[in-house]
Amino acid sequence: MKEGKKAYSWAKDIFPFNRSLTGKGVEKTLTYFKNIFSDLQIHNIKSGTKVFDWQVPLEWNVKDAYVSNLKGQRIIDFKKNNLHLVGYSQPINKVLSYKSLNKHLHSIKSQPNAIPYITSYYKKYWGFCISHKKRKLLKKNNYKVVIDSNFKKGHLKYGEIFLKGKQKKEILISTNICHPSMGNNEISGPVVALAIAKWLQNKRNRKYSYRILFLPETIGALGFLKKNIKKIKKNLIAGYQVVCVGDDNHFSFLQSKKGNTLADCAARYILKKQNKKVKYYSFLRRGSDERQYNSPGIDLPVCSIMKSKYGNYPQYHTSLDDLKFISIKGLNSSIDIYKKVINLIENTKRMKIKTKSLGEPMLSKNKLYPFISTKRTNEIIKTRMNVLAYADGKLDLIQIAECINEEISKVLSEISILKKKKIIKVIK
Repeated sequence: MKEGKKAYSWAKDIFPFNRSLTGKGVEKTLTYFKNIFSDLQIHNIKSGTKVFDWQVPLEWNVKDAYVSNLKGQRIIDFKKNNLHLVGYSQPINKVLSYKSLNKHLHSIKSQPNAIPYITSYYKKYWGFCISHKKRKLLKKNNYKVVIDSNFKKGHLKYGEIFLKGKQKKEILISTNICHPSMGNNEISGPVVALAIAKWLQNKRNRKYSYRILFLPETIGALGFLKKNIKKIKKNLIAGYQVVCVGDDNHFSFLQSKKGNTLADCAARYILKKQNKKVKYYSFLRRGSDERQYNSPGIDLPVCSIMKSKYGNYPQYHTSLDDLKFISIKGLNSSIDIYKKVINLIENTKRMKIKTKSLGEPMLSKNKLYPFISTKRTNEIIKTRMNVLAYADGKLDLIQIAECINEEISKVLSEISILKKKKIIKVIK
């Protein structure tokens, strides 16, 4: 639990920061991580920069925001909970009627005690979020509305750790740093990614190189890809979007667009070995930066191992997703599962196999098929036949093992036998 305990302490420290796509909250978070991992590089992308079909927005910062009665008593206070303010809210300093104010209030009727998380990044707007319970208590009076925010030509910032291995081929760990005070949906991802980076840093004889990214969601990933797409497409063999990895519930898995990449198969192989319930989701249920990594023309092998998947737990995007919803145990289990996946890829020889003949090889002439065929024959040689079925020269050893639901050691044993008989050839 040591790594989980450390990750939770980091989570507590950065939880209060008012993160958004840009601004001081993101900068404070990255500076905090750099103090833990000195080799973390902080990159800047200027406001207004075109990143494919998108544009980096102006830098947004907030000094204060509140709604008070005319006696000066704060009814809604950004300084008490930064979720009270709609992300990227425009500045305002006015006395408004209840009717006018109410048009800019957001609450969740079905969750009366929750403050929702709302943003308006790319359209001018201002607003406040409040629990529905407190909203119902508001009197139809006039209110002082103050948002002391500012927009300027600044920068979008993201963090990058690159750990060089023996090979240029690399594995990507990507996470987000753009949500304010929420535990599972935001904080868990960066602290787990940082824990993995610390572990990898101390890992001797790394076969592959590792790139760990701390990005504002969507625009940050697009900004990184715009700058690095050629290099990443050439070298990336597997990637994982690390998000919602802090709670105590069962694991969830969201596959890549292709669904059968090395990243997918390695993750599923390890998850199946846990002998615990796992919820599997198709790419159609995507919602984080796996969208960008798998988008047409980008097409990177990126999937995601989560605990409670974003959008699939009631606390999601509300104040109920707090430090009580995540735990040392939950964080530790996620760190552990990613370490196992990485070790599997690191320690498994990358090989592809292909049959030498067209069509199914005749095994009996090589004494690899029972002389007498019975109803149990298929079961006896199931692994052998399944290995041959996927020996198309396209799939890695891990991919084949996962596809046929077999231990890698057994697959390797069959490959050795089939290779010796010159039925297949190994493609390195």
